Amino acid sequence: MVNNEIYKFADNKMKKTIHVLGEEFSTVRTGRASVSILDKVYVDYYGTETPINQVASISAPEPRMLTVQPWDKSIITDIERAILKSNLNLNPSNDGALIRIPIPPLTEEGRKKLVKVVKNMAEKSRVSIRNIRREVNEQLKFSEKEGKISEDDLRRMQAEIQKFTDKYIIEIDEMLKHKEEEIMEV
Repeated sequence: MVNNEIYKFADNKMKKTIHVLGEEFSTVRTGRASVSILDKVYVDYYGTETPINQVASISAPEPRMLTVQPWDKSIITDIERAILKSNLNLNPSNDGALIRIPIPPLTEEGRKKLVKVVKNMAEKSRVSIRNIRREVNEQLKFSEKEGKISEDDLRRMQAEIQKFTDKYIIEIDEMLKHKEEEIMEV
């Protein structure tokens, strides 16, 4: 029974790492309008830092345009200020009821910088996957020392954990490749 629990533990933690990487990738601006690029932008809403998507509806009516329509019109300038303060290099325009955010095309230099950023995110995720493998292997070695599993079971289980590791590293590489292509397309 120990091995099933170990496999589930490793698989769940590795899946979470992949999920977090996907969320991080979705916040990287690609030159195309995507509502998720505002996910990490917070607005001061009655003294509480609140994600924009919880105080307004965000849509992408055109490939290079986002619109933000606050549910409470009194915070429209706060939302505009929050977008300006974010490191997204966006210039929102406010007409009193709606904020329009044109998404400028990325320069070649900007694209290369973003590719470096996503490569760094992917590498951190690979390291996280390897750390999970190391943690599980240490648990397995401890179980073997205590006599809960045999040496043969230890080797077999370590090989299985390595398969999980390889599978998720390949998944990270594929996600990175797709994101790089998305960033570099004109």
